[in-house]
Amino acid sequence: MIPADLNTTPLFQGRRIVIIGDLMLDRFIYGQVRRLSPEAPVPVLLKQREALMPGGAGNVARNIAALGGVAVLIAARGSDPAGRSLSAALASIRGIEDRSVEFDGMATTEKLRFYAQQHLLRVDSEIPFSVPAAALLPAMEAALEGAGAVILSDYAKGVLSPELIAGAAAACRRRGLPLIVDPKARDLARYNGATLLTPNRGEAETSAGVEIHDDAAAELAAQVILRNLPATPAVIITRGGQGLTLLERSPAGFAPALHLRAQAREVFDVSGAGDTLVAVLALGLAAQLELRPALHIANLAAGLVVGKPGTATVAPADLNRALRSELVDSLDEKIVALEPLLHQAAAWRQAGERVGFTNGCFDLLHPGHITLLRQARAACDRLVVGLNTDASARRRKGRAHPVQDEIARAIVLASLSMVDRVVLFAEDTPLELIRALRPDVLVKGDNYRLDQITGAREVEAYGGRVLRVPLPSAAAHPAASASSSTD
Repeated sequence: MIPADLNTTPLFQGRRIVIIGDLMLDRFIYGQVRRLSPEAPVPVLLKQREALMPGGAGNVARNIAALGGVAVLIAARGSDPAGRSLSAALASIRGIEDRSVEFDGMATTEKLRFYAQQHLLRVDSEIPFSVPAAALLPAMEAALEGAGAVILSDYAKGVLSPELIAGAAAACRRRGLPLIVDPKARDLARYNGATLLTPNRGEAETSAGVEIHDDAAAELAAQVILRNLPATPAVIITRGGQGLTLLERSPAGFAPALHLRAQAREVFDVSGAGDTLVAVLALGLAAQLELRPALHIANLAAGLVVGKPGTATVAPADLNRALRSELVDSLDEKIVALEPLLHQAAAWRQAGERVGFTNGCFDLLHPGHITLLRQARAACDRLVVGLNTDASARRRKGRAHPVQDEIARAIVLASLSMVDRVVLFAEDTPLELIRALRPDVLVKGDNYRLDQITGAREVEAYGGRVLRVPLPSAAAHPAASASSSTD
């Protein structure tokens, strides 16, 4: 889950990301269509404006710079007019350090797109050109000083040779830097040794020989890919409107796959969504986020850019707004009724995870509550909190309680990262809830004797564990005196 207090603005500010890959010029012609041509049944575009911006690896750099990071670009460009326009476009963007190498005789790849009310046509201009790895390796080594992550942005235009890929992987290993690859080659084995690959569905299907039509097929394809890349710890398969799938290695083979749904509310243009994903993912990893929270943020960012025309970027304010909205949605998902809780618990156990349980009124959250929840979460893989309803709390503590209603108390608990699910119970005790859930670990504070803990006898009878955890004294925390230290 994304941390509740996350703000990407200070988190990403100044993070140095090195991007190595294929640079190109994106040219956009915008206008209006009011009639068909008399020469052929095609629309006539009345040109109104033109825009130039860096594409390919340059668009990854734009995304990093837009979010406050520093993008160090290692690439190649021609000395032709498109190359000069590209150089000027890069120089105009604050946060991009352009260390691209100019080659005489190289034709800079250019993509020309025509837009009216929608994307009408794309025209590509490119001539194959093989860039010698030796021409870029010194610049790459120098750029890695102070970097937090490295991206290989492969558009199969001739920059990322096997020698350059191997050199980048070796340099990242020596420095302990995450290496993220947005691949293009049919044979993904050439990227073996990268930290993470992000093939799209078509690339993954070609590499794995598996048709991806649902989550299970995506997970199978990811397993095949990782078996063929023994030195790569993780793969993310981007699946367009179906979202994405993350598979990571674990000591037992593979960790449970993570399937994230696409976050776009409105799709205007999918150009550059993959660039945004890897850019934000790299920033998250450079900021020391774990892979899964970083991927959640990157998925949100990619969903924002597809709602904009052209190869767009994400503003920090828009991403933070989306994160707040995601947090509200995730809190709603964490506050559940008994039946969906039991289905979720079964899925957790099938994945080999231990389910813990504790309970209370949790009114006016205080240090004793936090200590209990933190120690309970440490004793299991997933923590369920049983929460007294308002009526139940009043019967236990009197008409003056609870100070906060059950919805407010549930939202506060759900916002804590150590809590996986919150379920309300209306009875005086959670005994029936415990009997239904059958937690692997039942946790209460040490202010309760074992014979006072509801459900202890039942949990021990089926082989579960009952844990009494030490809590700070109420005297040390006056705010706790309004209620018992664990409720």
